[in-house]
Amino acid sequence: QVHLVESGGGLVQAGGSLRLTCTASISSIDLMDWYWYRQTPGKQRELVAVISAGTSTNYADSVRGRFTISRDNAKHTVDLQMNSLRPEDTAVYYCNVKFPWDSGYWGQGTQVTVSS
Repeated sequence: QVHLVESGGGLVQAGGSLRLTCTASISSIDLMDWYWYRQTPGKQRELVAVISAGTSTNYADSVRGRFTISRDNAKHTVDLQMNSLRPEDTAVYYCNVKFPWDSGYWGQGTQVTVSS
């Protein structure tokens, strides 16, 4: 049974920072790509950032320059460092880990709320 556990969400004022962490109980984690998504009520889940098995990264335009995704294969974790947070970053954030050919596994989501 694969488990993904997210942590680090919370309430922060605009301009502040939060660091999200997702930990996975998967043995082949070094071969998998990690993703962070976010979702607000009534909207589709939005891709925020991705880090590949080869550690290349990509970001949504709305977060580029403010968010940083990183991974630690030894710890089976992926982090999302979020700086200069804005009220529009408020969402439930989900981690996803997958091989390129499958849908992978999802975390339960963690709430991030940015107050103005």
